[in-house]
Amino acid sequence: MKRHATSIILLIIATLAAWSQQTSGPVTLGSWSGKIKAGLTPLTLVLHLEHDGDSLKATLDSPDQGARGIPANIDHLSDDSVAISIKSINATYSACRRDDKLRGVFRQHGFPIPLVLTRGVPEVRRPQNPLPPFPYETEEVTFTNDTDSATLAGTITYPVGYDRTALSKVAPKGGRAPKTSPKKPTIVMLITGSGQQNRNEELMGHSPFLVIADYLARHGIATLRYDDRATGASRGGNVSNATTEDFMRDAEAGLRFLRQHKDFGKIGCLGHSEGATIAFMLGARKQTDFIVSMAGPAVKGDTLLVRQTNRILQLMGQEGNMTVDAYRRQPAVQGNAWVRWFIDYDPAADIRRTRCPVFALNGESDCQVVADQNIPALRQLLKGTKKSLVREYPSLNHLFQHATTGLPNEYSQIEETIAPEVLADIAEWINSL
Repeated sequence: MKRHATSIILLIIATLAAWSQQTSGPVTLGSWSGKIKAGLTPLTLVLHLEHDGDSLKATLDSPDQGARGIPANIDHLSDDSVAISIKSINATYSACRRDDKLRGVFRQHGFPIPLVLTRGVPEVRRPQNPLPPFPYETEEVTFTNDTDSATLAGTITYPVGYDRTALSKVAPKGGRAPKTSPKKPTIVMLITGSGQQNRNEELMGHSPFLVIADYLARHGIATLRYDDRATGASRGGNVSNATTEDFMRDAEAGLRFLRQHKDFGKIGCLGHSEGATIAFMLGARKQTDFIVSMAGPAVKGDTLLVRQTNRILQLMGQEGNMTVDAYRRQPAVQGNAWVRWFIDYDPAADIRRTRCPVFALNGESDCQVVADQNIPALRQLLKGTKKSLVREYPSLNHLFQHATTGLPNEYSQIEETIAPEVLADIAEWINSL
Protein backbone atom coordinates (compact mmCIF):
# COMPACT_ATOMS: atom_id res chain seq x y z
CA MET A 1 0.00 0.00 0.00
CA LYS A 2 2.85 2.39 0.91
CA ARG A 3 4.60 1.64 -2.41
CA HIS A 4 1.35 2.36 -4.29
CA ALA A 5 0.89 5.67 -2.45
CA THR A 6 4.50 6.61 -3.15
CA SER A 7 3.95 5.92 -6.87
CA ILE A 8 0.89 8.15 -6.88
CA ILE A 9 2.82 10.94 -5.17
CA LEU A 10 5.67 10.64 -7.66
CA LEU A 11 3.16 10.70 -10.54
CA ILE A 12 1.52 13.85 -9.13
CA ILE A 13 4.94 15.53 -8.76
CA ALA A 14 5.87 14.64 -12.33
CA THR A 15 2.53 15.90 -13.62
CA LEU A 16 2.87 19.16 -11.70
CA ALA A 17 6.40 19.62 -13.00
CA ALA A 18 5.26 19.07 -16.58
CA TRP A 19 2.28 21.39 -16.09
CA SER A 20 4.52 24.06 -14.56
CA GLN A 21 6.93 23.79 -17.49
CA GLN A 22 4.04 24.09 -19.97
CA THR A 23 2.54 27.05 -18.12
CA SER A 24 5.67 29.06 -17.41
CA GLY A 25 7.69 27.93 -20.41
CA PRO A 26 11.39 28.50 -20.92
CA VAL A 27 12.96 31.47 -19.14
CA THR A 28 13.64 32.93 -22.58
CA LEU A 29 9.92 33.78 -22.89
CA GLY A 30 9.13 37.49 -22.92
CA SER A 31 10.13 40.53 -24.95
CA TRP A 32 13.72 41.20 -26.01
CA SER A 33 15.11 44.22 -27.82
CA GLY A 34 18.34 45.44 -29.36
CA LYS A 35 19.84 47.38 -32.23
CA ILE A 36 21.14 45.92 -35.44
CA LYS A 37 23.87 47.81 -37.29
CA ALA A 38 22.64 48.13 -40.87
CA GLY A 39 23.77 51.15 -42.84
CA LEU A 40 24.37 54.54 -41.24
CA THR A 41 21.64 54.31 -38.61
CA PRO A 42 21.14 51.29 -36.28
CA LEU A 43 17.72 49.65 -36.47
CA THR A 44 15.80 48.65 -33.36
CA LEU A 45 14.41 45.10 -33.36
CA VAL A 46 12.04 43.72 -30.73
CA LEU A 47 11.45 39.96 -30.40
CA HIS A 48 8.34 38.75 -28.58
CA LEU A 49 8.27 35.13 -27.35
CA GLU A 50 4.97 34.38 -25.64
CA HIS A 51 2.18 31.93 -24.93
CA ASP A 52 -0.58 31.54 -27.50
CA GLY A 53 -3.11 29.30 -25.78
CA ASP A 54 -1.44 25.92 -25.26
CA SER A 55 1.39 26.69 -27.64
CA LEU A 56 4.12 29.31 -28.01
CA LYS A 57 4.47 31.98 -30.67
CA ALA A 58 7.06 34.49 -31.81
CA THR A 59 6.67 37.88 -33.48
CA LEU A 60 9.18 40.53 -34.50
CA ASP A 61 8.85 44.32 -34.45
CA SER A 62 10.99 46.78 -36.40
CA PRO A 63 9.62 50.05 -34.93
CA ASP A 64 12.11 52.22 -36.83
CA GLN A 65 10.54 50.93 -40.05
CA GLY A 66 6.97 51.08 -38.73
CA ALA A 67 6.64 47.27 -38.81
CA ARG A 68 5.07 45.40 -35.89
CA GLY A 69 3.85 41.87 -35.25
CA ILE A 70 5.80 40.18 -38.06
CA PRO A 71 5.05 36.43 -37.63
CA ALA A 72 8.03 34.17 -36.93
CA ASN A 73 8.42 30.40 -36.62
CA ILE A 74 9.99 29.05 -33.45
CA ASP A 75 12.55 26.49 -34.63
CA HIS A 76 14.02 25.98 -31.16
CA LEU A 77 13.32 27.44 -27.73
CA SER A 78 14.84 26.48 -24.38
CA ASP A 79 16.13 28.10 -21.21
CA ASP A 80 19.49 28.83 -22.78
CA SER A 81 18.91 29.23 -26.52
CA VAL A 82 16.49 30.32 -29.21
CA ALA A 83 16.22 29.96 -32.98
CA ILE A 84 13.51 31.56 -35.10
CA SER A 85 12.86 32.05 -38.81
CA ILE A 86 10.91 34.89 -40.41
CA LYS A 87 9.89 33.70 -43.86
CA SER A 88 8.22 36.94 -44.96
CA ILE A 89 11.55 38.79 -44.86
CA ASN A 90 13.81 35.78 -45.56
CA ALA A 91 15.55 36.08 -42.20
CA THR A 92 16.60 33.96 -39.21
CA TYR A 93 17.88 34.64 -35.73
CA SER A 94 19.67 32.18 -33.46
CA ALA A 95 21.16 33.02 -30.09
CA CYS A 96 22.36 31.67 -26.75
CA ARG A 97 21.35 33.20 -23.42
CA ARG A 98 24.27 34.42 -21.32
CA ASP A 99 24.07 36.97 -18.49
CA ASP A 100 20.35 37.14 -19.27
CA LYS A 101 21.05 38.47 -22.74
CA LEU A 102 20.41 36.77 -26.06
CA ARG A 103 23.69 36.86 -27.94
CA GLY A 104 23.47 35.66 -31.51
CA VAL A 105 23.35 36.31 -35.23
CA PHE A 106 20.58 37.78 -37.36
CA ARG A 107 20.74 36.61 -40.97
CA GLN A 108 18.78 38.12 -43.84
CA HIS A 109 19.19 36.77 -47.36
CA GLY A 110 22.13 34.82 -45.91
CA PHE A 111 24.01 37.93 -44.76
CA PRO A 112 25.04 37.59 -41.06
CA ILE A 113 24.87 40.50 -38.59
CA PRO A 114 25.64 40.16 -34.85
CA LEU A 115 22.63 40.98 -32.69
CA VAL A 116 22.46 41.13 -28.88
CA LEU A 117 19.01 41.41 -27.31
CA THR A 118 18.24 42.45 -23.74
CA ARG A 119 15.02 41.90 -21.82
CA GLY A 120 12.22 44.40 -22.23
CA VAL A 121 10.82 46.82 -24.78
CA PRO A 122 12.64 50.14 -25.28
CA GLU A 123 10.89 53.14 -23.76
CA VAL A 124 9.43 55.50 -26.35
CA ARG A 125 9.39 59.14 -25.29
CA ARG A 126 7.14 61.60 -27.09
CA PRO A 127 7.36 64.77 -25.00
CA GLN A 128 5.21 66.84 -27.40
CA ASN A 129 2.17 64.57 -27.15
CA PRO A 130 -0.50 66.59 -25.29
CA LEU A 131 -1.86 65.11 -22.07
CA PRO A 132 -5.24 65.79 -20.42
CA PRO A 133 -6.81 67.81 -18.99
CA PHE A 134 -7.06 69.93 -22.14
CA PRO A 135 -7.97 73.65 -22.02
CA TYR A 136 -10.24 73.35 -25.07
CA GLU A 137 -13.33 71.54 -26.29
CA THR A 138 -13.44 68.70 -28.82
CA GLU A 139 -16.32 67.19 -30.76
CA GLU A 140 -16.51 63.74 -32.33
CA VAL A 141 -18.07 63.95 -35.80
CA THR A 142 -18.72 61.89 -38.93
CA PHE A 143 -19.20 62.90 -42.56
CA THR A 144 -19.91 60.91 -45.71
CA ASN A 145 -18.39 60.57 -49.15
CA ASP A 146 -21.45 59.17 -50.91
CA THR A 147 -19.63 58.60 -54.20
CA ASP A 148 -17.31 56.05 -52.59
CA SER A 149 -19.69 54.84 -49.84
CA ALA A 150 -17.22 55.96 -47.18
CA THR A 151 -18.14 57.32 -43.75
CA LEU A 152 -15.25 59.24 -42.21
CA ALA A 153 -14.95 59.66 -38.43
CA GLY A 154 -13.01 62.53 -36.95
CA THR A 155 -12.45 65.07 -34.20
CA ILE A 156 -13.04 68.81 -34.27
CA THR A 157 -10.76 70.62 -31.82
CA TYR A 158 -12.01 74.10 -30.90
CA PRO A 159 -9.69 76.97 -29.90
CA VAL A 160 -8.94 77.63 -26.24
CA GLY A 161 -11.56 79.96 -24.77
CA TYR A 162 -14.06 79.49 -27.58
CA ASP A 163 -17.66 79.12 -26.41
CA ARG A 164 -19.66 77.12 -28.94
CA THR A 165 -22.92 77.76 -27.08
CA ALA A 166 -22.56 81.51 -27.67
CA LEU A 167 -23.41 80.97 -31.35
CA SER A 168 -26.97 80.08 -30.38
CA LYS A 169 -27.38 83.58 -28.91
CA VAL A 170 -27.04 85.25 -32.31
CA ALA A 171 -30.14 87.25 -33.27
CA PRO A 172 -32.63 85.66 -35.71
CA LYS A 173 -32.59 86.48 -39.39
CA GLY A 174 -33.32 90.12 -40.00
CA GLY A 175 -32.47 91.12 -36.43
CA ARG A 176 -29.34 92.67 -34.97
CA ALA A 177 -26.77 90.34 -33.43
CA PRO A 178 -25.95 91.08 -29.78
CA LYS A 179 -22.57 92.57 -28.94
CA THR A 180 -21.57 89.32 -27.26
CA SER A 181 -21.81 87.33 -30.52
CA PRO A 182 -18.56 85.34 -30.94
CA LYS A 183 -16.30 85.63 -33.93
CA LYS A 184 -16.37 82.42 -35.91
CA PRO A 185 -12.94 80.79 -35.71
CA THR A 186 -10.80 79.73 -38.63
CA ILE A 187 -10.67 75.94 -39.02
CA VAL A 188 -8.08 73.79 -40.76
CA MET A 189 -8.82 70.28 -42.04
CA LEU A 190 -5.76 68.03 -41.67
CA ILE A 191 -5.11 65.54 -44.51
CA THR A 192 -2.70 62.65 -43.94
CA GLY A 193 0.12 61.44 -46.15
CA SER A 194 0.25 58.21 -48.14
CA GLY A 195 -0.87 54.97 -46.52
CA GLN A 196 -3.88 54.38 -44.29
CA GLN A 197 -3.47 56.38 -41.10
CA ASN A 198 -5.67 57.42 -38.24
CA ARG A 199 -6.76 60.97 -37.44
CA ASN A 200 -3.50 61.64 -35.56
CA GLU A 201 -1.49 60.61 -38.65
CA GLU A 202 0.11 58.07 -36.33
CA LEU A 203 3.33 56.67 -37.79
CA MET A 204 6.69 55.53 -36.46
CA GLY A 205 5.41 56.02 -32.91
CA HIS A 206 4.58 59.70 -33.55
CA SER A 207 1.22 61.49 -33.74
CA PRO A 208 1.95 64.67 -35.75
CA PHE A 209 -1.67 65.71 -36.29
CA LEU A 210 -2.47 65.36 -32.58
CA VAL A 211 0.44 67.69 -31.80
CA ILE A 212 -0.58 70.16 -34.53
CA ALA A 213 -4.24 70.20 -33.45
CA ASP A 214 -3.26 70.87 -29.84
CA TYR A 215 -0.85 73.67 -30.78
CA LEU A 216 -3.30 75.40 -33.13
CA ALA A 217 -6.10 75.20 -30.54
CA ARG A 218 -3.84 77.01 -28.07
CA HIS A 219 -3.27 79.70 -30.71
CA GLY A 220 -6.87 80.43 -31.67
CA ILE A 221 -7.33 78.00 -34.60
CA ALA A 222 -9.77 75.08 -34.85
CA THR A 223 -8.97 71.81 -36.63
CA LEU A 224 -10.73 68.80 -38.08
CA ARG A 225 -8.67 65.62 -38.26
CA TYR A 226 -10.19 62.35 -39.45
CA ASP A 227 -9.37 58.66 -39.80
CA ASP A 228 -8.58 57.65 -43.38
CA ARG A 229 -11.22 55.50 -45.05
CA ALA A 230 -11.49 51.94 -43.64
CA THR A 231 -9.13 52.96 -40.82
CA GLY A 232 -9.81 53.55 -37.13
CA ALA A 233 -13.46 54.48 -36.69
CA SER A 234 -14.01 55.26 -40.41
CA ARG A 235 -15.99 52.75 -42.41
CA GLY A 236 -16.39 51.83 -46.08
CA GLY A 237 -14.61 53.02 -49.17
CA ASN A 238 -12.37 50.96 -51.41
CA VAL A 239 -8.73 50.91 -50.30
CA SER A 240 -7.01 48.17 -52.30
CA ASN A 241 -7.38 49.94 -55.66
CA ALA A 242 -7.83 53.50 -54.40
CA THR A 243 -5.77 56.38 -55.79
CA THR A 244 -5.12 59.92 -54.61
CA GLU A 245 -8.22 61.04 -56.54
CA ASP A 246 -10.37 58.72 -54.41
CA PHE A 247 -8.86 60.07 -51.19
CA MET A 248 -9.41 63.59 -52.52
CA ARG A 249 -13.15 62.91 -52.56
CA ASP A 250 -12.98 61.99 -48.85
CA ALA A 251 -11.33 65.34 -48.09
CA GLU A 252 -13.83 67.11 -50.33
CA ALA A 253 -16.63 65.61 -48.23
CA GLY A 254 -14.89 66.94 -45.13
CA LEU A 255 -14.83 70.50 -46.49
CA ARG A 256 -18.48 70.21 -47.48
CA PHE A 257 -19.31 69.08 -43.93
CA LEU A 258 -17.44 72.02 -42.40
CA ARG A 259 -19.25 74.55 -44.59
CA GLN A 260 -22.59 73.04 -43.57
CA HIS A 261 -21.52 73.15 -39.92
CA LYS A 262 -21.69 76.99 -40.09
CA ASP A 263 -19.64 77.48 -36.91
CA PHE A 264 -16.50 78.57 -38.73
CA GLY A 265 -15.10 81.51 -40.65
CA LYS A 266 -12.25 80.66 -43.03
CA ILE A 267 -11.94 76.95 -43.86
CA GLY A 268 -8.57 75.72 -45.04
CA CYS A 269 -6.55 72.56 -45.60
CA LEU A 270 -3.26 71.41 -44.10
CA GLY A 271 -1.86 68.43 -45.98
CA HIS A 272 1.26 66.41 -45.33
CA SER A 273 2.99 64.79 -48.35
CA GLU A 274 0.18 63.15 -50.36
CA GLY A 275 -2.24 65.12 -48.19
CA ALA A 276 -0.72 68.33 -49.60
CA THR A 277 -1.27 67.00 -53.13
CA ILE A 278 -4.93 66.54 -52.21
CA ALA A 279 -5.03 70.08 -50.78
CA PHE A 280 -3.74 71.51 -54.06
CA MET A 281 -6.29 69.45 -56.01
CA LEU A 282 -8.99 71.04 -53.85
CA GLY A 283 -7.36 74.46 -54.24
CA ALA A 284 -7.47 74.17 -58.01
CA ARG A 285 -11.19 73.47 -57.65
CA LYS A 286 -11.62 76.59 -55.44
CA GLN A 287 -12.91 74.55 -52.52
CA THR A 288 -10.51 75.74 -49.79
CA ASP A 289 -9.80 79.23 -48.46
CA PHE A 290 -6.11 78.56 -47.87
CA ILE A 291 -3.53 75.74 -47.91
CA VAL A 292 -0.64 74.68 -45.68
CA SER A 293 1.51 72.28 -47.72
CA MET A 294 3.89 70.24 -45.57
CA ALA A 295 6.32 68.48 -47.94
CA GLY A 296 3.78 68.63 -50.76
CA PRO A 297 5.17 67.35 -54.11
CA ALA A 298 5.52 69.94 -56.88
CA VAL A 299 7.02 67.68 -59.58
CA LYS A 300 5.68 64.70 -61.52
CA GLY A 301 5.32 61.51 -59.50
CA ASP A 302 7.86 59.35 -61.32
CA THR A 303 10.45 62.13 -61.17
CA LEU A 304 9.88 62.60 -57.45
CA LEU A 305 10.04 58.88 -56.60
CA VAL A 306 13.23 58.34 -58.59
CA ARG A 307 14.90 61.26 -56.83
CA GLN A 308 13.67 59.86 -53.51
CA THR A 309 15.07 56.40 -54.28
CA ASN A 310 18.46 57.73 -55.35
CA ARG A 311 18.76 60.07 -52.35
CA ILE A 312 18.04 57.24 -49.90
CA LEU A 313 20.50 54.91 -51.66
CA GLN A 314 23.20 57.59 -51.57
CA LEU A 315 22.63 58.28 -47.87
CA MET A 316 23.04 54.54 -47.25
CA GLY A 317 26.39 54.59 -49.04
CA GLN A 318 25.18 52.98 -52.26
CA GLU A 319 25.04 54.16 -55.85
CA GLY A 320 21.93 56.14 -56.65
CA ASN A 321 21.55 55.56 -60.37
CA MET A 322 17.86 54.65 -60.71
CA THR A 323 16.27 56.08 -63.85
CA VAL A 324 12.65 56.97 -64.49
CA ASP A 325 12.36 54.25 -67.12
CA ALA A 326 13.83 51.59 -64.84
CA TYR A 327 11.60 52.69 -61.96
CA ARG A 328 8.44 52.49 -64.04
CA ARG A 329 9.31 48.96 -65.24
CA GLN A 330 9.49 47.49 -61.74
CA PRO A 331 6.84 44.78 -61.11
CA ALA A 332 5.96 46.33 -57.74
CA VAL A 333 5.12 49.59 -59.51
CA GLN A 334 3.07 47.97 -62.25
CA GLY A 335 1.10 45.91 -59.74
CA ASN A 336 0.05 48.81 -57.51
CA ALA A 337 -2.91 50.96 -58.57
CA TRP A 338 -1.96 53.85 -56.27
CA VAL A 339 1.63 53.98 -57.56
CA ARG A 340 0.55 53.67 -61.20
CA TRP A 341 -1.69 56.72 -60.78
CA PHE A 342 0.89 58.67 -58.78
CA ILE A 343 3.79 58.25 -61.21
CA ASP A 344 1.67 59.66 -64.04
CA TYR A 345 0.31 62.60 -62.04
CA ASP A 346 1.98 65.99 -62.44
CA PRO A 347 0.79 68.39 -59.69
CA ALA A 348 2.02 71.47 -61.57
CA ALA A 349 -1.33 72.21 -63.22
CA ASP A 350 -3.29 72.01 -59.94
CA ILE A 351 -0.72 74.11 -58.06
CA ARG A 352 -0.70 76.72 -60.82
CA ARG A 353 -4.52 76.92 -60.78
CA THR A 354 -4.59 77.36 -56.99
CA ARG A 355 -5.29 81.05 -56.29
CA CYS A 356 -5.90 80.93 -52.53
CA PRO A 357 -3.04 81.75 -50.11
CA VAL A 358 -0.49 78.93 -49.69
CA PHE A 359 2.18 78.29 -47.06
CA ALA A 360 4.51 75.61 -48.53
CA LEU A 361 7.08 74.06 -46.19
CA ASN A 362 9.91 71.63 -46.96
CA GLY A 363 12.67 70.18 -44.79
CA GLU A 364 16.22 70.54 -46.13
CA SER A 365 16.99 66.96 -45.00
CA ASP A 366 13.80 65.48 -46.46
CA CYS A 367 14.81 62.48 -48.55
CA GLN A 368 11.24 61.58 -49.57
CA VAL A 369 10.25 64.91 -51.08
CA VAL A 370 13.72 66.26 -51.80
CA ALA A 371 13.83 69.99 -51.10
CA ASP A 372 16.39 71.06 -53.72
CA GLN A 373 14.14 69.55 -56.39
CA ASN A 374 10.82 70.56 -54.88
CA ILE A 375 11.35 74.08 -53.54
CA PRO A 376 12.35 75.70 -56.87
CA ALA A 377 9.29 74.17 -58.55
CA LEU A 378 7.02 75.46 -55.78
CA ARG A 379 8.47 78.97 -55.98
CA GLN A 380 7.87 79.07 -59.73
CA LEU A 381 4.35 77.66 -59.62
CA LEU A 382 3.19 79.89 -56.74
CA LYS A 383 4.81 83.05 -58.09
CA GLY A 384 1.52 84.82 -58.82
CA THR A 385 -0.41 83.67 -55.73
CA LYS A 386 -1.15 86.42 -53.18
CA LYS A 387 -0.13 86.02 -49.51
CA SER A 388 1.78 82.83 -50.35
CA LEU A 389 5.00 81.79 -48.66
CA VAL A 390 7.54 79.07 -49.52
CA ARG A 391 10.01 78.16 -46.79
CA GLU A 392 12.83 75.60 -46.50
CA TYR A 393 13.85 74.51 -42.98
CA PRO A 394 17.48 73.53 -42.31
CA SER A 395 18.12 70.04 -40.89
CA LEU A 396 14.44 68.98 -40.91
CA ASN A 397 13.32 65.66 -42.39
CA HIS A 398 10.07 64.56 -44.06
CA LEU A 399 8.22 64.65 -40.72
CA PHE A 400 9.72 68.08 -39.94
CA GLN A 401 11.86 66.70 -37.13
CA HIS A 402 15.42 67.87 -36.49
CA ALA A 403 17.36 64.99 -38.04
CA THR A 404 20.89 63.73 -38.56
CA THR A 405 20.60 61.94 -41.91
CA GLY A 406 16.94 62.40 -42.86
CA LEU A 407 16.55 58.66 -43.49
CA PRO A 408 13.14 57.17 -42.62
CA ASN A 409 14.65 54.75 -40.09
CA GLU A 410 15.51 57.78 -37.93
CA TYR A 411 11.89 58.89 -37.56
CA SER A 412 10.98 56.69 -34.60
CA GLN A 413 14.34 57.19 -32.88
CA ILE A 414 13.85 60.98 -32.65
CA GLU A 415 11.88 62.08 -29.59
CA GLU A 416 10.68 65.28 -31.26
CA THR A 417 7.45 64.86 -33.22
CA ILE A 418 7.56 68.18 -35.08
CA ALA A 419 9.95 71.12 -34.85
CA PRO A 420 8.59 73.94 -32.62
CA GLU A 421 9.50 76.58 -35.20
CA VAL A 422 7.31 74.85 -37.77
CA LEU A 423 4.34 74.83 -35.39
CA ALA A 424 4.87 78.51 -34.59
CA ASP A 425 5.21 79.51 -38.26
CA ILE A 426 2.04 77.64 -39.28
CA ALA A 427 -0.04 79.26 -36.54
CA GLU A 428 1.38 82.74 -37.22
CA TRP A 429 0.74 82.45 -40.97
CA ILE A 430 -2.85 81.22 -40.58
CA ASN A 431 -3.63 83.94 -38.04
CA SER A 432 -2.25 86.55 -40.46
CA LEU A 433 -4.81 85.76 -43.15
